[in-house]
Formats: sequence, C-alpha cells, structure tokens
Amino acid sequence: MAIGSSSGRCRARRRSAPPLIRGAIVAAVLAVGVGLAARPARVRAQQPEAVGPKVDSVAVEGNHRIARQSIVNTAAIPLHTAIGFRDLQRAIKALYGTSQFADVQILREVGPDSAEILVITVKERPLLVRATVRGVDKLSEGSVRDRIELPIGRPLDYGMVVRAVQRIDSLYQSEGYYLAQVKPEIIPQDSEHVRVDFTVTEGRRIAISAVRVEGTHGLSARQVVSAMKTRPEGFWWFQGGEYDQDELRKDLEERIPAAYGAHGYVDFRVVHDTLLVDRENGKAVLDISVEEGRPYEIGTVTVEGNHAFSTEQILALNPFAGSQSGLRCLLHNCSGPAWFDQTKWDAATEKLRTQYSNTGYIYAAVDPRVERVVSPDSNVAPVVNLKWLVDEGRPAIINKIEFSGNDVTYDRVIRDALFVIPGDVFAQNRIIQSYQAISNLGYFEQPLPFPDTRKVNPEDPYSDIDLIFKVKEKHTGSINFGASVGQGTGIGGFLGLDEPNLFGQGKKGHLQWQFGGNLNDFELSYTDPMLWESRVSGTVSVHDTRTTYTIANLGTIATRGGTIQFGFPLPNNRYARLFPSYTIEWERYSGQAQQLGGLTRCSECMRSTLSLAFMYDTRVDLPFPTAGSMHSVTLSTTGGLLGGSAKFQRLDLEGHWYAPVAQLGGPGLTAGGVRLVLGLTAKSGFVFGNSAPFFQQLYSMGGTQYGIPLRGYDEFSITPQGFNPLATSGAAVSQAAFGKSFFAATAEFGARFSQSVYADLFYDVGNVYATAGAFNPTRLFRGAGIGIALVTPLGPIGLDLGYGFDKVDTSGQPAPGWKLHFKMGNVFQ
Repeated sequence: MAIGSSSGRCRARRRSAPPLIRGAIVAAVLAVGVGLAARPARVRAQQPEAVGPKVDSVAVEGNHRIARQSIVNTAAIPLHTAIGFRDLQRAIKALYGTSQFADVQILREVGPDSAEILVITVKERPLLVRATVRGVDKLSEGSVRDRIELPIGRPLDYGMVVRAVQRIDSLYQSEGYYLAQVKPEIIPQDSEHVRVDFTVTEGRRIAISAVRVEGTHGLSARQVVSAMKTRPEGFWWFQGGEYDQDELRKDLEERIPAAYGAHGYVDFRVVHDTLLVDRENGKAVLDISVEEGRPYEIGTVTVEGNHAFSTEQILALNPFAGSQSGLRCLLHNCSGPAWFDQTKWDAATEKLRTQYSNTGYIYAAVDPRVERVVSPDSNVAPVVNLKWLVDEGRPAIINKIEFSGNDVTYDRVIRDALFVIPGDVFAQNRIIQSYQAISNLGYFEQPLPFPDTRKVNPEDPYSDIDLIFKVKEKHTGSINFGASVGQGTGIGGFLGLDEPNLFGQGKKGHLQWQFGGNLNDFELSYTDPMLWESRVSGTVSVHDTRTTYTIANLGTIATRGGTIQFGFPLPNNRYARLFPSYTIEWERYSGQAQQLGGLTRCSECMRSTLSLAFMYDTRVDLPFPTAGSMHSVTLSTTGGLLGGSAKFQRLDLEGHWYAPVAQLGGPGLTAGGVRLVLGLTAKSGFVFGNSAPFFQQLYSMGGTQYGIPLRGYDEFSITPQGFNPLATSGAAVSQAAFGKSFFAATAEFGARFSQSVYADLFYDVGNVYATAGAFNPTRLFRGAGIGIALVTPLGPIGLDLGYGFDKVDTSGQPAPGWKLHFKMGNVFQ
C-alpha cells in the first residue's frame, strides 16, 4: 500500500567516472599489457618462449623528476643474464607500483658490436599542488573537502580522483541530493604540476512523493507512516517530504519497531527498504517491506530477589496493571486483551532502578526478563511472562563529603546547601538536589561538574562511598558606577557595591547610591544566611530616598526608614521558609504627590508594618530558572496597635512555574549549551482598609520602572478606570490611577544561554482594580514581545520590546503599538 503519490521512478544508480579520468585509467591498464614496441632503427624484442637474449645494458628515457638509477633499481632487470617475458612483466609492474608513472614501456635495441640494450621509456605523473571544490552551498564545504583525500605534493593518482567523485556523490545522496553532479577537472600549472577542481552542481533535494509499506496486517500502512519522520510531501508548507538518511535509519530501526512494539508485535522486523528515485522530477518513492509476526498478550508479571521493597510496592510500577481501565479507555473503548509494549516495560524497569538508587541501593542490579510462550494452537494468541530479577546487594553509605576548588568560600557554606550528610545512605535524588542547591548559590562557575564518587574499599563490591564536589570560584562582588535614566525619575548617576559572598561566608552586602536632579536614593542592606551558626537567616536594611517623578508630574516623595527580617526553615523541609519582618518608615510629600497621598493629617507620615511571608522555592539554575517552582504568600498589617499615620492590611500572592523543553548543546545535567524553558508567572495583591497617605502601598501598573510591570504600555498607564493615553505624554494623574487590587500573569518561552544571558518571548496580561471587591481577572490588558536580560559588572540589565494590544488614543479609538523598555536593577522578578 502506498502513502502519497508518485510521478515516475527508476532505481538509484552510481554514476560512472567522467570520460577524461576513464580514458586515463584505460590507457594505464593497456600499457601494462603491451608488448615490446618497435621504434625506427630499433628491433622489436621478441617474447622469449623459455630463454631470451642476454641484456648487456639498460637505458632510461622520458624521466625528469625521478633519477635514472632509481628507475633501474626498481625495474631490477638482471644484466648479462638471459631474461624472459616474466622478467619484463615484473619490471613494468614494479614501476607502476611506485605510483610515479602514467605510462611505462620497455623496448629492445641492438647497439654497437651487437650489444643487447633494453630501453625503459616512462611518462611521469604530474605532482598535485592543490585540490579545490566549487559550487558547494547546501552542505558544509569542509565535509565535501574531507571526501577528496588526494595527497598534496604527491603524483596525481587518477584512480583516487574517481574515488573522490564517488565519495562526494555518496555524501550528497545521503543528504537527499540525488540530482547532484560532480565534475573533476585536471588543470596543468606547469610541465610537472597540476591542480584538480571538483565542480559540484547540487540541484535540489529529492522529495518523498510516496511511502509504500508491504506486509502490514495488524497495523495499517497509514499508522506505520504516522510513526515515521520520513513522510510523503503534502498540501501544507510543513509537508515537504524531506528526505534525511539518518532520520530514515531511525524510522526503520527505532520508530516503526516501537509503534509495532506498543501493540505487542515482539517479533516484528523490517525485511528491506528501497528508495526509487525519479531523477528527472526530483521525486522518490520509499518502499518498505515488513514482517509483523503475531501480537503477544501480557501473561504474568512477577518479581524475585526483592527485600528492601515489598512485592506490592514493586508491582505498583507494572505498566500493564489496569491497562484496560481508566480515563483513556473510557474515551477510546479499550476492549480486548492487553498487548505487550517493550517501551513501557523498559521505562518501568528504569523507574525501578531509580527507586532503588534513591534509597541508597546504587549497586542493585535489576534484570528484566521477557519469556515468550507460543501455543501450538494457532487460534491461541502467544503471551509474554514478565519478571524482574533483583540483586539488591546492600545500600551504600556516604562515608565523607569533600569539597575542592573553593579557595574563597568556606566549606560550611557549601555544606549548608547539601541534602545529605556523612552517614546517610547514598540516595541518588538527594545527591542531585545537593548539586542543584550548590549551583544556585551563584558563587561558582557554571555548569558545575557532577560530584565524583570514590569507594572507601575498592575491593568491596558494596563499599561505602566518599562524595567529592569540585567547584571553581568565580568573581561575585561588583562595584558599579555610571549614569542611569528612567521614565519618571530623570537622568542621574549611580554608585553601588554588591557582594553576595562576603568574606567567603555566604553573607550578602548591598550598598546603592543613586543621585541626580530628580533622584537621591541611598540604600544599605546586610544579610546573614546562618545567624549564630544556625539555619536561621537575618536581614537588616536602611534607606533614605528623595524622588521627584517627572512622569505624570507626581511631585516629590522623601522616604527614610528601615526593615529587619528573619527567615526560619520549616521542619523537615529544605524548600520552605517563614519570614517575619518589621518595617518603619517616615514619608514627606510635596507637589502633586501631596494630593495623591491625601496629606491632610500629617506633616511627616509614619508607617509601622509587621509582615509574615511564606515561601516555597524549588527553582534550579538561578538567576534564570530552567525547572522548579516558587510560591509565596505575604500578609502584612500597618498601623493600629503598631501606631503610625494609617491603618490597613495587605495580602500579596505570587507563583512561578518553570518546565524544561529542550537542551541544545548536549544532554545531561552538567551539559552547557542553550536550555529552552517554558515559564508561567502569576501575581495578585489586595489592600484592605485606608492606606492614605501611603499611596505607594497601593498598586499601579504599566512599563517596567515603577509598580507592577506590564510590557508594551507606559508607566502608570493602566488604571482602575482603564487605559490612560495621557500617561504617554507625562500628564498629571490623580490617586485614582492607583488600585487596591491587581492581577498580572506572564507566559514565556525562554532560552538560557548561560548564568549571565537570557532571552525570551513573552505574553503579559494584567489590570488594577479600585477595590479588593472589584477584583476581576477576566478583564485584562494584553502585551507581548521579546526581551533579553544580562548580568553585567554594572549589575542586571533588562531590555524589552513589547506590543500593547489594548491601547487607545485620547478619543477612545484602538491604537495598539510597540514600546521599548530599559531597566537596571532587579530585572528577574
């Protein structure tokens, strides 16, 4: 049966050598068998029957590069001895064997006093000075050049030229270019040197017009072709029928057998495959012949040798248990027997091995057995009995954990990130968690090598294990200075000092001073991740800020205050922490900000806030995560018994989820290259009570510099009343631009090039609402675009180009458009 269509075909053939090369080879072969030729005034040497004349001397003619004596020595014709035909034949063969000559002749000549002289006449091969390829575009020129293999500086071998043509032709055929033509041209450079040019006319890649599958009964030909990547061309642009020899090999050896294996055809095999090429039309038909055999049903599934896990625990991994029930069968009506699937059986075996490794049985051997039982009755389906034979051994224990390469960072800082300690069983999953946690510290070059293991007793097959983590310190601290610009804060300068690994003890120090006509911001913070050598963290920070917002003419806000925060790990959980904190601030307002803050009751407003945050964080490969998630809930209360100028409560919710998609540059946990990831972020917040005069505790949205980011829109342009087109021109806004609740979400497809470079395609949605009760996550503004984030010596830098879909002009008409955003600082949240 054929899948697709065909417009004519012929069997693919190798092309013969070009006439120039073919003629040279024929001439050389004829020269070997030629007899003794006559010359003017010379007598043809007669082929002796048994004994010929005695040769008195040997002369050489036609040689220029090769010395006479070398030719005579190679010919090895004995003098003053009767010679026969075989002596001459042996001499000619020896001279051709040097690969120095294109033609060799031996002639007899009678000299003075009737002396017998043999004259060896040679034609030397030219020396090859260069071999080039022309016309290569579809393939790598280097890969084509590698197929030539002509030694430069050596006599040209015409046979190797023909072989090079065949090898280049074979390379193009393997890539699907059956219409390619290769023409060699030998170009003299002087009397003794030549070069060879290989001119390639590539043509187009052949397209598979049809795939014909013979021998199918259990599966249809369409099902077989759907399991392949080599498919016939079709109507849509992505159905090009592209031929790829490597993909076809995988189809025949892996994909088609897997498709049959999923239906119990254990004995399936591909008998043969043939590609029929129509060179005139550039089309091909792929013929595949298969032998299906009979499908096997599932018989018994057992396990032997298990002690660490019960039989019920192991058989819970049986992929065929309950295969005739569940949602899939409700949807697809799974009636009939359960067929054996080799892929599922292999996957279940790997899960069992991982289960043993995760409990320390790294030496456990799991041998999957498949016993085929065929009944003599052809009406009874054959079955397979499955068995796991387990040799558990005993669990490996971690004897000690060593670190190397940490010249600055203290061992205890790394040790605190571990999920295992000496004396624990060697659990594979906790080793991986430890490796990821050390990577997340950010103190070492990436990617980290996976930890080494060393047997304590090499003679013991179940020896305890030493675990060795090898790291390489990287420069972590930075001194930043330069100019800054922000929409709403004007032009200024900045000076900063950041060190995430103070004194090699994992302590974090941050000093930032920004200054300018519209901005004077001083911030100092210090974090100790291990207060009093415990797992309790502590952070203290102070700030003094004066900001004049030119955008929207918000006026000037002066703030000073500080925060103290502690972090407590939850029992028996390395990913979850509680963060109680206390913040006190004093704020003064002038200009438009005075109206926004509702400044009618205090000349210097004081905010006293007590907060409690919960965070659960399993992300890996920070600061640009490629897997894991982060959830946080923060509840804070301001005023009341705490005192201050306002009384309100605030609830903030945030979630990040990341899933790896692919890795370009080699598989494996420690591989470099580009990692592709899907990410989803959702944020929401609510304010209850009257926050005046602290309008900054409310929510604003738009841009990236102030409030909740929404790329593709200007700062402050998203309001509870809708989109404000006047925000683009910097027009004044009122307190109505701020809301008491919000929702924002981002979906992204990112490429993590390294710990310092990340690019993504994003889709943002969000809105702010006047009150908590007005929260409506179905009424959202949309933006999409492309962004890049860099970690530089000057700190994190973000650049985003977003398209706002829901912008309107001052008359209320739709006016979508692009917006470029630039941000320095924490661009990863």
